Amino acid sequence: MQNKLQELTDKLYNEGLSKGKQEGEEILAKAKVQADEIVAKAKAEAAAIVAAAAKEAEDLKTKVQGDLKMAAGQSIAATKKDIETLVVAKMTETEVKNALSSADFVKEVILAVAKGFNTDEAVDLEVVLPEALKKDLEGFVSKELAKALKGGVEATFSKKIAGGFTIGPKDGGYFISFTEETFNALISEYLRPATKKILFG
Repeated sequence: MQNKLQELTDKLYNEGLSKGKQEGEEILAKAKVQADEIVAKAKAEAAAIVAAAAKEAEDLKTKVQGDLKMAAGQSIAATKKDIETLVVAKMTETEVKNALSSADFVKEVILAVAKGFNTDEAVDLEVVLPEALKKDLEGFVSKELAKALKGGVEATFSKKIAGGFTIGPKDGGYFISFTEETFNALISEYLRPATKKILFG
């Protein structure tokens, strides 16, 4: 009886142990599968984070390179324009200043322009001249210019005009400027393309 009881106990124990071992192995296998899934998911998330960071870094690099290229282009263009302006100014300013400070040259230009106003009918003109040329031009305006025109002419002299003159109909409300500034601007516009080509190809 004792032996049978012992056998039964051993059998139950062995069956329970075997069943427990089997369940333990199943739990361990499931845990391993879950662990593998967690590791795989973590690796995938890490790879996605790295890929996103790499894309963001590349986008930033592209943007910075684009901004630098644009800034460099603008800087080069501005520098070229400054050089061009400086060269054109050096080429024109002295010559224009000398020409428009010459009483003989100013007389010729005034006469040509004034005649243009008096083609069909008499027009009274108003001329503003440089104060520095008053001595040389006052007699010319009152005698030669007045004689050459159909209408009258009135001249005033201003310290605001360094060289050249402005002219227009006395009651017309507009005038044409032939001052140093306007001549420089006009000549510069013609010289700029050629100067740009010579300097920068």
